Amino acid sequence: MKEHRPWGYFEILSNEEDHKVKRIVVDPGKRLSLQRHTNRAEHWYMLKGEALVTIDRDDQPLKRGESVDIPRETLHRVKNSGKEPVMFIEVQTGDYLGEDDIERVEDDFGRA
Repeated sequence: MKEHRPWGYFEILSNEEDHKVKRIVVDPGKRLSLQRHTNRAEHWYMLKGEALVTIDRDDQPLKRGESVDIPRETLHRVKNSGKEPVMFIEVQTGDYLGEDDIERVEDDFGRA
């Protein structure tokens, strides 16, 4: 089931006690909030499009077939500045994988 957000949507592909896997789609011109997680680390694997990924305020481009690791407590976000949707797989691991383990520092949609 797709869970829509102001920036696009995500689908949970696997939700187990020790990991969660999501497919995330970011619409053109949108970006996720600048955020960090206390209880989980993430691994992002790009499937489609070109994204600008911010990790601890350091920007790096990411395209199909590339990946990045995001340790716990690390500020991060993804931005789609292209004309097609960005799609990536997010693998979460950690002690707690709930959607409420998000500290938003900046947000384009007033959620910080």
